[in-house]
Amino acid sequence: PPLHTTAWCRPTPGRRVRQDGAGRGLPERSRGRCRPLRSVTALPARDGRSAGVSGGHEVNGEELLEMCWRRHFLRGGAEPRPVLPWRDYLSGCHLGFGPLGVALRGNLESQWWDSALPFREQVLAVDAPLHGPPAAANPQGLRLLRSEALHEALQGRGYSQEQGRPSLEEVLGASGVLRESLLPGALAQYASCLELVNRRLPCGLAQTGVCFHSVPESKQHIKNLVRIGERTTSLLAWFSSPRTTGQWLDYWLRQRLQWWRKFAVAPSNFSSSDFQDEKGRKGFNLHYRFPWGTETIETLKNLGDTELLQMYPGDSSKLLGRDGRKNVIPHVLSASGNLDRGVLAYLFDSLQLAENPLTKKKIAQRKVLKLHPCLAPLKVALDVGKGPTTELRQVCQGLFNELSENGISVWPGYLETVQVSLEQLYAKYDEMSVLFMILITDATLENGVVQLRSRDTTMKEMMHISRLTDFLTKYVTSAKNV
Repeated sequence: PPLHTTAWCRPTPGRRVRQDGAGRGLPERSRGRCRPLRSVTALPARDGRSAGVSGGHEVNGEELLEMCWRRHFLRGGAEPRPVLPWRDYLSGCHLGFGPLGVALRGNLESQWWDSALPFREQVLAVDAPLHGPPAAANPQGLRLLRSEALHEALQGRGYSQEQGRPSLEEVLGASGVLRESLLPGALAQYASCLELVNRRLPCGLAQTGVCFHSVPESKQHIKNLVRIGERTTSLLAWFSSPRTTGQWLDYWLRQRLQWWRKFAVAPSNFSSSDFQDEKGRKGFNLHYRFPWGTETIETLKNLGDTELLQMYPGDSSKLLGRDGRKNVIPHVLSASGNLDRGVLAYLFDSLQLAENPLTKKKIAQRKVLKLHPCLAPLKVALDVGKGPTTELRQVCQGLFNELSENGISVWPGYLETVQVSLEQLYAKYDEMSVLFMILITDATLENGVVQLRSRDTTMKEMMHISRLTDFLTKYVTSAKNV
């Protein structure tokens, strides 16, 4: 589309694929690279102050945090400091995302599911409860129990069981355990799902959902008190023959790194590093470089067959999958991502500064969140200009319904009762990362022409209202296919 000037990252074509014994493609070990076409922001400084850079000007993390709270990407805390520190959002100890943050995370999750489309025949979606049965409770895990039962057990310590009070051990033994990973729930469904793919390898199970974790004391304000954090995670459990596990690990490393970089303004801020756990199993961490340092957003790991055999003790025959003419117990590759941290990473990555036409002061520069069109929570904002208010709002309502029916998210700015200038509206929508603002005026009633203003270029052009749905649909679709 003519207004789309931001360049994104695309994988270098020409990746070679060879065939295994069953005629399926296996990735070569050759390293594919994600080639940045053009970076429109510089890298953040390492001194912990810069969140985004444009035109030589810096904006610090506190300004971004305040803007995300003000524009309802993030929810804050209580007065006198409604904005929580970044460490609370990173650790999952916060009140959750605001409406725009929820929409951004939803778009990111949707794109994650779309990334499995090339393997639709081999990848199955699964689900599992947030907590496990008492028999599966880990003594060191996070328990789910009623506070009244715990209080009664603590009150009854020192009494005999004949007095009817449950012991603390009984209460804990009857409590469920909150899941800290999606992997156990996926592995528990491996045997049944293997039948759906005709026992062919490789295959995968995909899932997204909320997981819980205890927050380390070093990251808490109150010492000696363990808090529970939560995060929205993604999981791809990939089952392949032992002889091809190393190649698939390299393949998924390239794919996942390219996927994170695909939506970034500065792709080089996403990187990877390898590691080896205490059992000698290899893996990779994918990072985003925040101003204060790198944070892990996804972990890929070769688990071997240990977890799978532990999940199905005594009968390994149900685990056998077909690798060509052989039946083998597969090795498991786990790719687990933190979508909440991914949202924070893209908020930092997309923030840019631009000159404010209302003032030349440096402190009043215009902030723009240039989120990728596929991730932007709102694609369009509808507003009215000069003209008969009732008729203009009727046009906006009809256009709102038409765009919404075509899957285009719309902000109903025409319902706003407080009059502000157009420049103030532009600044507001740029901070909300709205791709386009559509202005309906009396000219629209006369000839059907509206004004379309682009977030990325700030250019305005006139377009007939009948072309809007087709233009916006093609715009988002083309951005998705880059």
